[in-house]
Amino acid sequence: MKNGGGHMIQTLVILGASGDLTSRFLMPAIARLHQAGKLPEGFRVLGFARDDWNTERFRSHLEQKLAESSTADVAGMREEAILGQVDYRRVDVTSRDQLAQALGKATDPLVAYLALPPGLFAPSIESLAALKLPKGSKVVLEKPFGESLESAQALNRLLHESFPERDVFRLDHFLGKQTVQNILGLRFANRIFEPVWNAHHIERVEIIWDETITAAGRASFYDATGALRDMVQNHLLQLLALIAMEPLHALDERTLRDHKVDVLRAVRRLTADEVLRQTVRGRYTQGAIGEKEILPYLQEAGVQAERNTETFAQVTLSIDNWRWAGVPFVLRTGKALGRDRREIAIHFKPVPHLAMGQKAQPIPNVLAIELAPDRIALSVNVNEPGDLFDLEPIELDKQFQSRGLPAYARLLLDILDGDPTLSIRDDEAEESWRIVEPILQVWGKGEVPLVDYPAGSGGPNEDLNCDVHG
Repeated sequence: MKNGGGHMIQTLVILGASGDLTSRFLMPAIARLHQAGKLPEGFRVLGFARDDWNTERFRSHLEQKLAESSTADVAGMREEAILGQVDYRRVDVTSRDQLAQALGKATDPLVAYLALPPGLFAPSIESLAALKLPKGSKVVLEKPFGESLESAQALNRLLHESFPERDVFRLDHFLGKQTVQNILGLRFANRIFEPVWNAHHIERVEIIWDETITAAGRASFYDATGALRDMVQNHLLQLLALIAMEPLHALDERTLRDHKVDVLRAVRRLTADEVLRQTVRGRYTQGAIGEKEILPYLQEAGVQAERNTETFAQVTLSIDNWRWAGVPFVLRTGKALGRDRREIAIHFKPVPHLAMGQKAQPIPNVLAIELAPDRIALSVNVNEPGDLFDLEPIELDKQFQSRGLPAYARLLLDILDGDPTLSIRDDEAEESWRIVEPILQVWGKGEVPLVDYPAGSGGPNEDLNCDVHG
């Protein structure tokens, strides 16, 4: 689905271009698209920010940052063909006059990418709207989209005043990940799964994003956000929607997004009592990850103790529909944990009857969809070698090599093409806030204790285990 008349957009304007998002994610994505021959002829990048830089300083900054990153494609960025298309202008992006002067008389559609703190979204959108951007231009917003249901609704109203919904891209880079997209193929292109993909056969679903990394280096942002807003409200609820959605009759923008919204609407809002019973919040203290000593979260630069920000969040949700009634969905994320564990685990119910006697102890089947590294594994029971009356669990697994474009490059290509299929629609963003808002309200009152856990541990509730290995 190409933009407007079928031509890709040639100009990417990054508002807040001196920030971490540009050097760590956007420019490496552009380099990969350039290397793959996916960028349109004449493509250019305009970086706008308040820093007193010029184009030469901006290019030097990008090259330095990329050289520090082990995942960045530095060679691609050093090519004159791509660096020569990058320009910088000192601009207060909330100023209509400065934006107008920096953009000049743009006549062709452009992408305005808000690589900004959420607090600058509204004034920047107002400034862009006043410029009357060329027809077909796109506006891109990074998560978090708002800080609450009310703020998300207000932001949507502001966008709708000046931009068609189809031209607004609310980006969640998880949707560009290869294994996340594989969920659709796994579910809907294999007959063996759909008959058992329901409450009759599935005991629980766990969606886990545990990280060994700490909040160091971005604690100022993180302390104003917290784990629930940073990961659960967007990324993990997106994964829940893909796992729980009904079969698609077509794979197109409207159908996919309609089905995701249907799932989110069916997620039951927790009552205050349920928040007390079904949520866990925690904060890491001093500890060690491997041989590295970790400072307590409260000693990270930019952290304000009175905020009581959580670095660990676990929420158990229910989906009130025919397919999933009674199946708990456990969403969990945390920082400074003992190991990285990023997976969706589908736990099937035990077999209803076993004829092998008491010696055999079958382990319920688990389908694990690992997101980093990309891997799918299914645990099954077979006979112990030479013993008809005993069982042993084995794994059927497949690890995927990284193929094609990385997540940001895939999503950026969609934006240039004008294809919103993998962006978050307005009602989808609001439904996500509807789900987490009662949790935030109860947590904000301090009614759910903020449990300390040592850095390098399994978190405040180490008994949760979603490994295939059991």
